[in-house]
Amino acid sequence: MESGRRLPRDIIDGLLLLNKPTGMSSNRALQITKRLLNAQKAGHTGSLDPLATGLLPICFGQATKFAQFLLDTDKQYQVTLKLGVRTTTSDSEGEVISEKRVPELSEQQLEQSLDYFRGETDQTPSMFSALKYQGKPLYYYARQGLTVPRPTRKITLWSLKLDTFNKDEVTLSLHCSKGTYVRTIVDDWGELLGCGAHVTALHRTSVGGFSESAMMALSDLEDQNQRGVSLRSYLLPVDSLVSHFPRIELTDNQSTAMRYGQVVELLNIPDQEYARLYDSEGFLGVGQLAEGSLIARRLMSKAS
Repeated sequence: MESGRRLPRDIIDGLLLLNKPTGMSSNRALQITKRLLNAQKAGHTGSLDPLATGLLPICFGQATKFAQFLLDTDKQYQVTLKLGVRTTTSDSEGEVISEKRVPELSEQQLEQSLDYFRGETDQTPSMFSALKYQGKPLYYYARQGLTVPRPTRKITLWSLKLDTFNKDEVTLSLHCSKGTYVRTIVDDWGELLGCGAHVTALHRTSVGGFSESAMMALSDLEDQNQRGVSLRSYLLPVDSLVSHFPRIELTDNQSTAMRYGQVVELLNIPDQEYARLYDSEGFLGVGQLAEGSLIARRLMSKAS
């Protein structure tokens, strides 16, 4: 008799909006959630630092095909920072690089200094990030005391608001484009003020069109699971990942053609970089429409 045999995983499709707890990696939170739902396949749409909390969308099954479309959307955060202390990682988990006196600044002066970061700017990613250089994450080199070339990237801050200011502790809210490193903004701001700064708390409040009001805490999921509640009831449908794209309805003949890799001609419909596609059976996938020609980009697998 075999012992320790693992139960077969379930085929589950959908999206769960998880409130990641602090002190846990995004991958660890993903694996726990995947186990709780006994899911065969799962992935997330952009990691949060272990220090950070907040919205971590978890994709299950066929939803993983469309994760990139959510990864490319804008994000919103609330960040708490400490002025006067700069660290190696730009957060409270790093070693202190310098400690300086915080200058006497008014709220108005702080607001004005934030103008430097508003709008479109160039950002150089932190060495303590997961971006790859020669196949290895930057933090691999940083932990060895090495600095490697990092190309700047264009980022946009549509809003950057000063929420609270109490001596050396500040709270900011920001709405930013994909790929923005909040820790780097805080570190750069501290240098601009001449005293240094680092992140003490970071909370993601929004990803694309999803807000924190719909999040589920990991502890609540574990509690519901112990009570025998089906956690699948908390899943959003796969097409919610691309709900920000315009909708196009196709005939069954058109959807069949798309599944065979054919281009479908659609007249009198404006060009769309991406559109979500539907037929009589429901959500079909995502396509691109240019000059009346619709091309499939990601399609749902057809149920057998």
